[in-house]
Amino acid sequence: MSQWLATQGLHMTGVSANRHFVDAEAPTAALETAFGTRIATFRTRVDGVTRTLTAPAAPVTVPTSLRASITAVLGLDDSAALLKPQHTRPAAAAEQHCAQWWGEQNNTDVPQKYPAGFQSNSLCGYTGTQVRAMYKLGNGNTGAGTTIGVVGAYNSDTVVADTNQAAAQLGVPPLASDQYSTVLPQGGFTNAQECAAEGWNAEQTLDVQASHTIAPSAKIRYYAGKTCQGTGIYDAFNQAVTDNAVDVISNSYGNADGETSLPQAARDQFNSMALQAAIQGQTITVSTGDAGNNSGAVGHPTASFPSSSPWVVAVGGTSVGLDQNNQPKVLTGWENSGNTQSGNAWAPQRDADGPFASGAGGGTSALYDAPDWQAGVVSGAGGKRAVPDIAALADSYTGMLVGQTIKGQFGIGSYGGTSLASPLIAGLVADAQQARSGNARAGLLTPVLYSLRGSSAIADVTPQKAGVWTPIMHAFGGVAVPGGQGSYLIDFDARPQNLQSGPGWDNVTGLGTPADGFISALSQ
Repeated sequence: MSQWLATQGLHMTGVSANRHFVDAEAPTAALETAFGTRIATFRTRVDGVTRTLTAPAAPVTVPTSLRASITAVLGLDDSAALLKPQHTRPAAAAEQHCAQWWGEQNNTDVPQKYPAGFQSNSLCGYTGTQVRAMYKLGNGNTGAGTTIGVVGAYNSDTVVADTNQAAAQLGVPPLASDQYSTVLPQGGFTNAQECAAEGWNAEQTLDVQASHTIAPSAKIRYYAGKTCQGTGIYDAFNQAVTDNAVDVISNSYGNADGETSLPQAARDQFNSMALQAAIQGQTITVSTGDAGNNSGAVGHPTASFPSSSPWVVAVGGTSVGLDQNNQPKVLTGWENSGNTQSGNAWAPQRDADGPFASGAGGGTSALYDAPDWQAGVVSGAGGKRAVPDIAALADSYTGMLVGQTIKGQFGIGSYGGTSLASPLIAGLVADAQQARSGNARAGLLTPVLYSLRGSSAIADVTPQKAGVWTPIMHAFGGVAVPGGQGSYLIDFDARPQNLQSGPGWDNVTGLGTPADGFISALSQ
Protein backbone atom coordinates (compact mmCIF):
# COMPACT_ATOMS: atom_id res chain seq x y z
CA MET A 1 0.00 0.00 0.00
CA SER A 2 2.79 2.42 0.88
CA GLN A 3 4.26 1.97 -2.60
CA TRP A 4 0.89 2.73 -4.25
CA LEU A 5 0.42 5.82 -2.08
CA ALA A 6 3.83 7.10 -3.11
CA THR A 7 3.13 6.56 -6.81
CA GLN A 8 -0.08 8.58 -6.42
CA GLY A 9 1.75 11.50 -4.85
CA LEU A 10 0.51 10.86 -1.29
CA HIS A 11 2.97 11.26 1.58
CA MET A 12 2.47 8.69 4.35
CA THR A 13 2.72 10.40 7.75
CA GLY A 14 1.98 7.57 10.18
CA VAL A 15 0.48 4.17 10.93
CA SER A 16 -1.54 3.41 14.07
CA ALA A 17 -0.16 0.68 16.32
CA ASN A 18 -3.09 -1.63 15.57
CA ARG A 19 -2.67 -0.83 11.83
CA HIS A 20 -6.27 0.36 11.73
CA PHE A 21 -5.29 3.72 10.20
CA VAL A 22 -2.64 4.68 7.67
CA ASP A 23 -2.28 8.47 7.64
CA ALA A 24 -1.34 10.23 4.42
CA GLU A 25 -1.59 13.71 2.96
CA ALA A 26 -1.48 15.24 -0.50
CA PRO A 27 -2.79 18.18 -2.53
CA THR A 28 -6.46 17.99 -3.48
CA ALA A 29 -5.72 17.19 -7.11
CA ALA A 30 -3.60 14.18 -6.14
CA LEU A 31 -6.31 12.91 -3.79
CA GLU A 32 -8.94 13.20 -6.51
CA THR A 33 -6.79 11.24 -8.95
CA ALA A 34 -5.82 8.56 -6.44
CA PHE A 35 -9.37 7.86 -5.32
CA GLY A 36 -11.21 8.48 -8.58
CA THR A 37 -13.45 11.25 -7.33
CA ARG A 38 -13.83 15.02 -7.22
CA ILE A 39 -13.73 17.00 -3.98
CA ALA A 40 -16.64 19.45 -4.06
CA THR A 41 -18.14 21.99 -1.68
CA PHE A 42 -21.64 21.74 -0.23
CA ARG A 43 -23.69 24.05 1.95
CA THR A 44 -25.42 22.72 5.06
CA ARG A 45 -26.60 23.96 8.43
CA VAL A 46 -24.56 23.16 11.53
CA ASP A 47 -25.86 24.35 14.92
CA GLY A 48 -28.29 26.63 13.13
CA VAL A 49 -25.54 28.27 11.03
CA THR A 50 -25.06 27.70 7.29
CA ARG A 51 -21.60 26.21 6.71
CA THR A 52 -19.68 25.32 3.54
CA LEU A 53 -18.18 21.83 3.84
CA THR A 54 -16.26 19.63 1.45
CA ALA A 55 -17.05 16.07 0.40
CA PRO A 56 -16.43 13.71 -2.53
CA ALA A 57 -18.93 14.33 -5.34
CA ALA A 58 -18.65 10.71 -6.50
CA PRO A 59 -17.96 7.39 -4.76
CA VAL A 60 -14.35 6.80 -3.70
CA THR A 61 -12.54 3.98 -5.53
CA VAL A 62 -9.25 2.14 -4.99
CA PRO A 63 -7.41 -0.40 -7.15
CA THR A 64 -8.85 -3.92 -7.10
CA SER A 65 -5.54 -5.28 -5.80
CA LEU A 66 -5.84 -3.12 -2.64
CA ARG A 67 -9.51 -3.61 -1.82
CA ALA A 68 -8.76 -6.36 0.69
CA SER A 69 -6.39 -4.01 2.52
CA ILE A 70 -8.33 -0.73 2.33
CA THR A 71 -11.71 -0.95 4.04
CA ALA A 72 -12.43 2.79 4.09
CA VAL A 73 -11.00 6.16 3.09
CA LEU A 74 -11.63 8.85 5.68
CA GLY A 75 -10.73 12.52 5.77
CA LEU A 76 -11.84 13.47 2.26
CA ASP A 77 -14.85 15.30 3.67
CA ASP A 78 -15.73 17.59 6.56
CA SER A 79 -18.38 15.30 8.09
CA ALA A 80 -16.43 15.13 11.35
CA ALA A 81 -17.15 18.84 11.77
CA LEU A 82 -20.73 17.74 12.54
CA LEU A 83 -19.46 16.03 15.72
CA LYS A 84 -19.91 18.36 18.67
CA PRO A 85 -19.35 18.19 22.44
CA GLN A 86 -22.74 17.71 24.06
CA HIS A 87 -22.89 19.92 27.12
CA THR A 88 -24.29 23.27 28.17
CA ARG A 89 -23.53 25.83 30.85
CA PRO A 90 -26.18 28.24 32.24
CA ALA A 91 -25.75 31.98 31.87
CA ALA A 92 -24.64 33.97 34.92
CA ALA A 93 -28.07 35.58 35.19
CA ALA A 94 -29.62 32.20 36.01
CA GLU A 95 -27.07 31.57 38.76
CA GLN A 96 -28.20 34.69 40.65
CA HIS A 97 -31.60 33.15 41.41
CA CYS A 98 -30.75 29.46 41.67
CA ALA A 99 -31.63 26.96 44.41
CA GLN A 100 -28.99 24.90 46.22
CA TRP A 101 -31.41 21.98 46.44
CA TRP A 102 -34.90 21.34 45.11
CA GLY A 103 -37.27 23.98 46.51
CA GLU A 104 -34.62 25.81 48.54
CA GLN A 105 -35.54 28.83 46.41
CA ASN A 106 -38.90 29.13 44.67
CA ASN A 107 -40.03 32.35 43.04
CA THR A 108 -43.58 32.76 44.38
CA ASP A 109 -44.03 36.01 42.45
CA VAL A 110 -44.65 33.97 39.30
CA PRO A 111 -47.64 31.66 38.59
CA GLN A 112 -47.39 28.36 40.44
CA LYS A 113 -48.22 25.78 37.77
CA TYR A 114 -47.34 22.80 39.93
CA PRO A 115 -48.45 21.70 43.41
CA ALA A 116 -46.45 22.84 46.41
CA GLY A 117 -43.06 21.18 46.46
CA PHE A 118 -42.94 20.45 42.74
CA GLN A 119 -41.99 23.88 41.40
CA SER A 120 -38.55 25.27 42.19
CA ASN A 121 -36.08 27.78 40.91
CA SER A 122 -33.54 26.15 38.62
CA LEU A 123 -30.78 24.53 40.64
CA CYS A 124 -27.33 26.06 41.15
CA GLY A 125 -25.72 22.74 40.27
CA TYR A 126 -25.01 19.78 42.50
CA THR A 127 -21.79 19.38 44.47
CA GLY A 128 -19.75 16.21 44.27
CA THR A 129 -21.21 15.13 47.59
CA GLN A 130 -24.75 15.52 46.26
CA VAL A 131 -24.01 13.67 43.01
CA ARG A 132 -22.47 10.75 44.89
CA ALA A 133 -25.52 10.64 47.15
CA MET A 134 -27.72 10.64 44.04
CA TYR A 135 -26.19 7.29 43.04
CA LYS A 136 -26.02 5.90 46.60
CA LEU A 137 -22.22 5.72 46.66
CA GLY A 138 -20.39 5.04 49.91
CA ASN A 139 -16.86 5.93 50.95
CA GLY A 140 -15.61 2.60 49.61
CA ASN A 141 -16.88 3.21 46.08
CA THR A 142 -13.81 4.90 44.58
CA GLY A 143 -12.88 3.01 41.42
CA ALA A 144 -9.50 2.12 42.89
CA GLY A 145 -7.40 -0.05 40.60
CA THR A 146 -9.20 1.03 37.43
CA THR A 147 -8.54 3.51 34.63
CA ILE A 148 -11.12 5.65 32.85
CA GLY A 149 -10.46 6.89 29.34
CA VAL A 150 -11.92 10.14 28.03
CA VAL A 151 -11.93 10.95 24.31
CA GLY A 152 -12.18 14.51 23.00
CA ALA A 153 -10.44 17.13 20.91
CA TYR A 154 -7.77 19.66 21.92
CA ASN A 155 -6.42 19.94 25.45
CA SER A 156 -6.95 22.25 28.41
CA ASP A 157 -3.69 23.13 30.15
CA THR A 158 -5.55 23.94 33.37
CA VAL A 159 -7.69 20.82 33.76
CA VAL A 160 -5.71 19.38 36.71
CA ALA A 161 -5.50 22.68 38.56
CA ASP A 162 -9.18 23.34 37.84
CA THR A 163 -10.21 19.89 39.06
CA ASN A 164 -8.27 20.24 42.29
CA GLN A 165 -9.45 23.78 42.98
CA ALA A 166 -13.05 22.73 42.40
CA ALA A 167 -12.60 19.57 44.46
CA ALA A 168 -11.69 21.59 47.53
CA GLN A 169 -15.08 23.32 47.35
CA LEU A 170 -17.30 20.49 46.17
CA GLY A 171 -16.46 17.67 48.58
CA VAL A 172 -14.30 15.63 46.19
CA PRO A 173 -10.70 14.47 46.78
CA PRO A 174 -8.07 16.19 44.61
CA LEU A 175 -6.28 14.32 41.86
CA ALA A 176 -3.14 12.55 43.02
CA SER A 177 0.10 13.45 41.25
CA ASP A 178 0.06 10.36 39.01
CA GLN A 179 -3.70 9.99 38.64
CA TYR A 180 -4.27 12.00 35.47
CA SER A 181 -2.43 11.68 32.16
CA THR A 182 -2.88 12.79 28.57
CA VAL A 183 -2.18 11.22 25.19
CA LEU A 184 -1.70 14.11 22.79
CA PRO A 185 -1.41 13.95 18.99
CA GLN A 186 1.93 14.26 17.28
CA GLY A 187 2.44 17.59 15.61
CA GLY A 188 0.11 19.56 17.85
CA PHE A 189 -3.42 20.79 17.19
CA THR A 190 -5.05 22.32 14.11
CA ASN A 191 -8.29 24.11 13.18
CA ALA A 192 -8.75 25.44 16.70
CA GLN A 193 -10.85 28.41 15.62
CA GLU A 194 -13.06 26.48 13.20
CA CYS A 195 -13.69 23.77 15.77
CA ALA A 196 -14.29 26.18 18.69
CA ALA A 197 -11.56 24.56 20.76
CA GLU A 198 -12.71 26.32 23.93
CA GLY A 199 -15.91 24.25 23.81
CA TRP A 200 -13.89 21.05 23.61
CA ASN A 201 -11.76 22.25 26.55
CA ALA A 202 -14.93 22.72 28.58
CA GLU A 203 -16.04 19.24 27.56
CA GLN A 204 -12.73 17.75 28.67
CA THR A 205 -12.97 19.52 32.03
CA LEU A 206 -16.55 18.33 32.55
CA ASP A 207 -15.72 14.72 31.64
CA VAL A 208 -12.70 14.59 33.92
CA GLN A 209 -14.48 16.11 36.91
CA ALA A 210 -17.67 14.07 36.47
CA SER A 211 -15.86 10.73 36.24
CA HIS A 212 -13.52 11.73 39.09
CA THR A 213 -16.51 12.60 41.28
CA ILE A 214 -18.00 9.12 40.85
CA ALA A 215 -14.68 7.21 40.94
CA PRO A 216 -12.25 9.48 42.84
CA SER A 217 -9.44 6.88 43.02
CA ALA A 218 -9.61 5.75 39.39
CA LYS A 219 -6.87 6.90 37.08
CA ILE A 220 -8.01 9.06 34.18
CA ARG A 221 -6.33 9.14 30.78
CA TYR A 222 -7.41 11.78 28.29
CA TYR A 223 -7.04 11.07 24.55
CA ALA A 224 -6.98 14.27 22.52
CA GLY A 225 -7.85 14.56 18.84
CA LYS A 226 -5.74 17.11 16.97
CA THR A 227 -8.87 18.60 15.38
CA CYS A 228 -12.61 18.11 15.24
CA GLN A 229 -12.27 17.71 11.48
CA GLY A 230 -11.07 14.84 9.33
CA THR A 231 -10.17 11.79 11.38
CA GLY A 232 -9.12 13.72 14.50
CA ILE A 233 -11.72 12.31 16.90
CA TYR A 234 -11.51 8.83 15.39
CA ASP A 235 -7.71 8.87 15.72
CA ALA A 236 -8.07 9.68 19.42
CA PHE A 237 -10.68 6.98 19.95
CA ASN A 238 -8.59 4.46 18.05
CA GLN A 239 -5.58 5.32 20.24
CA ALA A 240 -7.63 4.61 23.37
CA VAL A 241 -8.54 1.22 21.93
CA THR A 242 -5.05 0.47 20.62
CA ASP A 243 -3.34 1.28 23.91
CA ASN A 244 -5.76 -1.02 25.74
CA ALA A 245 -4.68 0.77 28.92
CA VAL A 246 -8.12 2.02 30.02
CA ASP A 247 -11.05 -0.06 31.21
CA VAL A 248 -13.94 2.16 30.16
CA ILE A 249 -13.95 4.85 27.46
CA SER A 250 -16.30 7.83 27.77
CA ASN A 251 -17.30 9.66 24.59
CA SER A 252 -19.31 12.87 25.03
CA TYR A 253 -19.76 13.93 21.44
CA GLY A 254 -22.10 13.19 18.56
CA ASN A 255 -23.99 14.79 15.71
CA ALA A 256 -27.43 16.38 15.77
CA ASP A 257 -27.81 15.97 12.01
CA GLY A 258 -28.72 12.29 12.29
CA GLU A 259 -26.67 9.14 11.98
CA THR A 260 -26.99 9.05 8.18
CA SER A 261 -25.28 12.44 7.83
CA LEU A 262 -21.96 10.75 8.56
CA PRO A 263 -20.40 8.66 5.77
CA GLN A 264 -20.84 4.91 6.05
CA ALA A 265 -17.06 4.54 5.95
CA ALA A 266 -16.68 6.66 9.09
CA ARG A 267 -19.40 4.76 10.92
CA ASP A 268 -17.96 1.40 9.89
CA GLN A 269 -14.52 2.35 11.13
CA PHE A 270 -15.88 3.46 14.50
CA ASN A 271 -17.84 0.21 14.83
CA SER A 272 -14.76 -1.81 13.93
CA MET A 273 -12.76 -0.05 16.64
CA ALA A 274 -15.61 -0.42 19.14
CA LEU A 275 -15.78 -4.14 18.41
CA GLN A 276 -12.05 -4.46 19.10
CA ALA A 277 -12.61 -2.65 22.39
CA ALA A 278 -15.36 -5.09 23.35
CA ILE A 279 -13.10 -8.06 22.54
CA GLN A 280 -10.43 -6.51 24.80
CA GLY A 281 -12.95 -6.10 27.63
CA GLN A 282 -13.26 -2.32 27.37
CA THR A 283 -16.65 -0.71 27.97
CA ILE A 284 -17.65 2.27 25.80
CA THR A 285 -20.15 4.88 26.97
CA VAL A 286 -21.53 7.45 24.50
CA SER A 287 -23.83 10.43 25.09
CA THR A 288 -27.05 10.38 23.05
CA GLY A 289 -27.18 14.14 22.42
CA ASP A 290 -28.98 17.20 23.74
CA ALA A 291 -31.34 18.04 20.88
CA GLY A 292 -33.99 15.43 21.58
CA ASN A 293 -35.00 13.55 18.44
CA ASN A 294 -32.95 15.95 16.25
CA SER A 295 -36.02 16.94 14.24
CA GLY A 296 -35.15 20.63 14.70
CA ALA A 297 -32.00 20.19 12.64
CA VAL A 298 -33.02 17.37 10.31
CA GLY A 299 -36.76 17.87 9.89
CA HIS A 300 -37.71 14.41 11.14
CA PRO A 301 -36.84 12.24 14.14
CA THR A 302 -33.50 10.50 13.88
CA ALA A 303 -30.95 8.94 16.21
CA SER A 304 -27.40 10.27 16.53
CA PHE A 305 -24.12 8.49 15.97
CA PRO A 306 -22.03 7.04 17.59
CA SER A 307 -24.68 6.45 20.29
CA SER A 308 -26.66 4.28 17.84
CA SER A 309 -23.71 1.91 17.42
CA PRO A 310 -24.58 -1.61 18.66
CA TRP A 311 -21.19 -1.80 20.39
CA VAL A 312 -21.63 1.02 22.89
CA VAL A 313 -23.66 1.89 25.97
CA ALA A 314 -25.89 4.74 24.79
CA VAL A 315 -26.44 7.08 27.74
CA GLY A 316 -29.60 9.20 27.89
CA GLY A 317 -30.56 11.83 30.44
CA THR A 318 -32.59 12.51 33.56
CA SER A 319 -33.81 15.59 35.42
CA VAL A 320 -33.22 15.15 39.14
CA GLY A 321 -34.40 17.27 42.05
CA LEU A 322 -32.68 16.31 45.34
CA ASP A 323 -34.07 17.68 48.59
CA GLN A 324 -32.02 19.07 51.47
CA ASN A 325 -31.26 15.52 52.62
CA ASN A 326 -30.07 14.45 49.15
CA GLN A 327 -33.20 12.35 48.59
CA PRO A 328 -34.87 12.51 45.17
CA LYS A 329 -37.95 14.70 45.28
CA VAL A 330 -38.10 14.69 41.46
CA LEU A 331 -36.75 12.03 39.12
CA THR A 332 -37.91 12.02 35.52
CA GLY A 333 -36.68 11.99 31.93
CA TRP A 334 -34.80 14.96 30.53
CA GLU A 335 -37.12 16.33 27.86
CA ASN A 336 -37.86 19.99 28.61
CA SER A 337 -40.69 22.20 27.38
CA GLY A 338 -40.38 25.98 27.60
CA ASN A 339 -42.97 28.52 28.72
CA THR A 340 -42.88 32.32 28.89
CA GLN A 341 -44.82 34.21 31.53
CA SER A 342 -47.81 36.05 30.14
CA GLY A 343 -49.56 37.93 32.94
CA ASN A 344 -50.73 35.37 35.47
CA ALA A 345 -50.27 32.42 33.13
CA TRP A 346 -47.61 30.55 31.20
CA ALA A 347 -47.60 30.61 27.40
CA PRO A 348 -45.95 27.60 25.71
CA GLN A 349 -42.88 28.40 23.67
CA ARG A 350 -43.69 28.84 19.96
CA ASP A 351 -40.50 28.99 17.94
CA ALA A 352 -38.80 26.80 15.35
CA ASP A 353 -38.73 23.87 17.78
CA GLY A 354 -42.18 24.50 19.22
CA PRO A 355 -42.20 24.01 23.00
CA PHE A 356 -39.01 21.91 22.93
CA ALA A 357 -36.28 23.56 25.01
CA SER A 358 -33.64 20.78 25.35
CA GLY A 359 -33.56 17.10 26.05
CA ALA A 360 -31.68 13.84 25.71
CA GLY A 361 -31.37 12.14 22.36
CA GLY A 362 -33.21 8.92 21.73
CA GLY A 363 -35.18 6.88 19.26
CA THR A 364 -34.68 4.20 16.65
CA SER A 365 -31.69 3.70 14.41
CA ALA A 366 -32.37 3.64 10.69
CA LEU A 367 -29.15 1.69 10.11
CA TYR A 368 -28.53 -0.98 12.71
CA ASP A 369 -30.57 -4.03 13.61
CA ALA A 370 -31.65 -4.58 17.19
CA PRO A 371 -29.02 -6.43 19.25
CA ASP A 372 -30.14 -9.71 20.81
CA TRP A 373 -30.36 -8.16 24.27
CA GLN A 374 -33.06 -5.72 23.14
CA ALA A 375 -35.32 -8.51 21.85
CA GLY A 376 -38.51 -8.67 23.91
CA VAL A 377 -37.55 -5.50 25.78
CA VAL A 378 -37.97 -2.72 23.22
CA SER A 379 -41.26 -2.47 21.34
CA GLY A 380 -42.13 -0.33 18.34
CA ALA A 381 -38.58 -0.18 16.99
CA GLY A 382 -39.25 -2.35 13.96
CA GLY A 383 -36.39 -4.69 14.75
CA LYS A 384 -33.84 -1.87 14.78
CA ARG A 385 -31.35 -0.71 17.41
CA ALA A 386 -33.05 1.65 19.86
CA VAL A 387 -31.38 4.20 22.11
CA PRO A 388 -30.62 4.93 24.88
CA ASP A 389 -29.67 1.93 27.03
CA ILE A 390 -29.48 3.71 30.40
CA ALA A 391 -29.51 7.30 31.67
CA ALA A 392 -27.95 9.60 34.24
CA LEU A 393 -28.12 13.23 35.34
CA ALA A 394 -28.11 15.50 32.29
CA ASP A 395 -30.61 18.35 32.64
CA SER A 396 -28.63 21.58 32.90
CA TYR A 397 -31.37 23.08 35.09
CA THR A 398 -30.49 20.37 37.64
CA GLY A 399 -26.83 20.03 36.63
CA MET A 400 -23.47 19.44 38.29
CA LEU A 401 -20.98 22.06 39.47
CA VAL A 402 -17.72 22.12 37.50
CA GLY A 403 -14.68 24.36 37.95
CA GLN A 404 -12.92 25.78 34.91
CA THR A 405 -10.49 28.54 34.05
CA ILE A 406 -11.84 30.67 31.22
CA LYS A 407 -9.66 33.50 29.86
CA GLY A 408 -7.46 33.30 32.95
CA GLN A 409 -10.33 33.45 35.44
CA PHE A 410 -11.32 30.39 37.49
CA GLY A 411 -14.99 29.93 38.26
CA ILE A 412 -17.44 27.23 39.29
CA GLY A 413 -20.73 26.82 37.45
CA SER A 414 -23.39 24.27 36.63
CA TYR A 415 -22.99 22.08 33.55
CA GLY A 416 -25.40 19.62 31.99
CA GLY A 417 -26.11 17.64 28.85
CA THR A 418 -25.70 13.95 28.10
CA SER A 419 -22.02 14.89 28.05
CA LEU A 420 -22.39 14.83 31.82
CA ALA A 421 -24.34 11.58 31.85
CA SER A 422 -21.76 9.58 29.87
CA PRO A 423 -18.77 10.11 32.24
CA LEU A 424 -21.06 9.59 35.26
CA ILE A 425 -21.94 6.14 33.94
CA ALA A 426 -18.27 5.52 33.10
CA GLY A 427 -17.40 6.29 36.72
CA LEU A 428 -20.03 3.85 37.97
CA VAL A 429 -18.61 1.16 35.67
CA ALA A 430 -15.21 1.79 37.27
CA ASP A 431 -16.72 1.49 40.77
CA ALA A 432 -18.28 -1.83 39.81
CA GLN A 433 -14.97 -3.08 38.38
CA GLN A 434 -13.26 -2.16 41.65
CA ALA A 435 -15.71 -4.45 43.48
CA ARG A 436 -15.34 -7.31 41.00
CA SER A 437 -13.02 -10.20 41.76
CA GLY A 438 -9.58 -9.45 40.36
CA ASN A 439 -10.72 -6.04 39.11
CA ALA A 440 -12.04 -7.83 36.01
CA ARG A 441 -13.25 -5.57 33.20
CA ALA A 442 -16.93 -5.42 32.28
CA GLY A 443 -16.43 -5.43 28.51
CA LEU A 444 -19.55 -5.06 26.40
CA LEU A 445 -21.90 -3.96 29.16
CA THR A 446 -25.25 -3.77 27.40
CA PRO A 447 -26.20 -7.47 27.69
CA VAL A 448 -25.63 -7.25 31.45
CA LEU A 449 -27.67 -4.05 31.75
CA TYR A 450 -30.63 -5.57 29.94
CA SER A 451 -30.47 -8.66 32.14
CA LEU A 452 -30.95 -6.32 35.13
CA ARG A 453 -34.19 -4.70 33.93
CA GLY A 454 -36.84 -4.71 36.59
CA SER A 455 -34.29 -5.36 39.35
CA SER A 456 -33.26 -3.15 42.26
CA ALA A 457 -30.13 -2.22 40.29
CA ILE A 458 -31.96 0.10 37.90
CA ALA A 459 -34.70 2.57 38.82
CA ASP A 460 -37.47 2.84 36.26
CA VAL A 461 -38.02 6.46 35.21
CA THR A 462 -41.49 7.80 34.38
CA PRO A 463 -42.92 11.28 33.73
CA GLN A 464 -43.38 13.49 36.78
CA LYS A 465 -45.33 16.73 36.85
CA ALA A 466 -42.73 19.24 38.00
CA GLY A 467 -40.81 22.21 36.66
CA VAL A 468 -38.34 24.98 37.35
CA TRP A 469 -38.48 28.75 37.01
CA THR A 470 -35.53 30.51 35.41
CA PRO A 471 -34.81 34.09 34.34
CA ILE A 472 -33.01 32.91 31.22
CA MET A 473 -33.16 29.80 29.08
CA HIS A 474 -30.04 27.76 28.41
CA ALA A 475 -29.04 27.68 24.76
CA PHE A 476 -28.06 24.33 23.26
CA GLY A 477 -26.54 24.12 19.81
CA GLY A 478 -29.28 24.21 17.23
CA VAL A 479 -32.20 24.31 19.70
CA ALA A 480 -34.30 27.48 19.47
CA VAL A 481 -34.99 29.25 22.77
CA PRO A 482 -36.00 32.83 23.60
CA GLY A 483 -33.07 35.18 23.91
CA GLY A 484 -32.50 37.59 26.76
CA GLN A 485 -33.72 37.73 30.33
CA GLY A 486 -37.35 37.22 31.22
CA SER A 487 -39.56 34.92 33.25
CA TYR A 488 -39.64 31.32 32.03
CA LEU A 489 -40.92 28.00 33.31
CA ILE A 490 -39.39 24.70 32.23
CA ASP A 491 -41.77 21.73 32.23
CA PHE A 492 -40.04 18.41 32.85
CA ASP A 493 -40.62 15.39 30.61
CA ALA A 494 -43.79 16.79 29.02
CA ARG A 495 -43.25 15.19 25.57
CA PRO A 496 -42.43 18.31 23.58
CA GLN A 497 -41.43 16.05 20.67
CA ASN A 498 -42.08 12.31 20.39
CA LEU A 499 -39.72 11.37 23.25
CA GLN A 500 -40.86 10.75 26.81
CA SER A 501 -39.92 8.46 29.67
CA GLY A 502 -42.32 5.70 30.62
CA PRO A 503 -42.69 2.32 32.36
CA GLY A 504 -40.05 -0.19 31.30
CA TRP A 505 -37.65 0.70 28.50
CA ASP A 506 -38.25 4.15 27.01
CA ASN A 507 -36.60 6.39 24.40
CA VAL A 508 -35.33 8.97 26.92
CA THR A 509 -33.81 6.92 29.75
CA GLY A 510 -33.61 3.44 28.25
CA LEU A 511 -33.91 0.87 31.03
CA GLY A 512 -33.83 3.65 33.63
CA THR A 513 -31.14 5.10 35.86
CA PRO A 514 -28.65 3.47 38.27
CA ALA A 515 -30.18 2.71 41.67
CA ASP A 516 -28.91 1.53 45.05
CA GLY A 517 -28.09 -1.99 43.85
CA PHE A 518 -26.33 -0.98 40.63
CA ILE A 519 -22.72 -1.38 41.79
CA SER A 520 -23.29 -4.71 43.53
CA ALA A 521 -25.25 -6.11 40.58
CA LEU A 522 -22.52 -5.17 38.08
CA SER A 523 -19.77 -6.50 40.32
CA GLN A 524 -21.08 -10.07 40.18
